[in-house]
Amino acid sequence: MSSYENLSPQVITRIAREIQDLVRKPSPGIRLAQNNCDNIAEVHAEIDGPEDTPYVDGTFHVKLVLSQDFPNSPPRGYFLTRIYHPNVSSAGDICVNTLKRDWSPSVTLAHVLQVIRCLLIVPFPESSLNDEAGKQFMESYADYARRARLLTSVHARRKVNGSSENMIRSASRDSMSLEKEVKLVEGEDAADGFSKKSVEESMGEGETKGVLGSPNLPGLMKRKGDPNQKEAASSMDKRLKKKGLKRL
Repeated sequence: MSSYENLSPQVITRIAREIQDLVRKPSPGIRLAQNNCDNIAEVHAEIDGPEDTPYVDGTFHVKLVLSQDFPNSPPRGYFLTRIYHPNVSSAGDICVNTLKRDWSPSVTLAHVLQVIRCLLIVPFPESSLNDEAGKQFMESYADYARRARLLTSVHARRKVNGSSENMIRSASRDSMSLEKEVKLVEGEDAADGFSKKSVEESMGEGETKGVLGSPNLPGLMKRKGDPNQKEAASSMDKRLKKKGLKRL
């Protein structure tokens, strides 16, 4: 796995910005999750099972692992919650074109997480990592859905959020703190020869509309605000400071 020490200032800045975007502009059914390891190159998120799928009542913890060459190379994606799905191996590895041949530096982590959630709506059994699930999906969808629902109920039971007004205020402060940290990194990167323009160019601002590598599924999911997702920003903020990001 990538560690903080192996990441360039541009990559650190890109990750910080994308984490901030995940907090400020959350996608439907996707939340930034707590990352308990001391590694900002791992991005954790929770994905709610979409409506009208065997995963509807589940919440799935996924992890994106970024390399030193990010964003030129795609992240590696894993389900940490057990799931029965043609494109997810028994070890949790995710198979989707966006993380392979269709990858582009302009693809954001938010897009990747959207693609993964769309994969729960429209699996691709012809390129399965779980051959049993892929075969069952094509030959007997009812049996496949029954088993997927069973594993979802056992391993991915959705938690009930009990957020309070104080928690919302705290999450708001965490988001603002992370934003200040990102601005600090931008300024000090420029001092080290990495201009804001060069970082923005590396991000690929002209990113394509919609979710790359996934079916066009407008209107399938309604946007829902969830302040609890911002708790993860606090952990990211603390790790950035702990690792001496200000000295870059």
